[in-house]
Amino acid sequence: VQLQASGGGLVQPGGSLRLSCAASGRTFSNYAMTMGWFRQAPEKEREFVAAIPWRGGRRYYLDSVKDRFFISRDIYENTVSLQMNSLKAEDTAVYYCAAKLGYELSRYQKDYSYWGQGTLVTVSS
Repeated sequence: VQLQASGGGLVQPGGSLRLSCAASGRTFSNYAMTMGWFRQAPEKEREFVAAIPWRGGRRYYLDSVKDRFFISRDIYENTVSLQMNSLKAEDTAVYYCAAKLGYELSRYQKDYSYWGQGTLVTVSS
């Protein structure tokens, strides 16, 4: 499984940005998998942001991004997206997409076997 994240950039506080993660190397619809987004701010540990089962259904979010971020997946394009609205300076981080086997939603990095390279999001005026 290969994951390729894109869409990062510089945005002003209160603005929006959409991250995308292209998945390849496996027909995801044939497997039980869950997709997630994590982020790592400067001098901080990587933290969970959001997750969604590949088959769709219940989503799982970090409390501080609820009602601002929305995770979705496109089973035809094999992509997972993270729509980020009302961005704050504290959302500045490198964002990573990840995949794990099984449909159980998880916030733990150790549960995710596949990782993409990060994409930098900078929220600043």
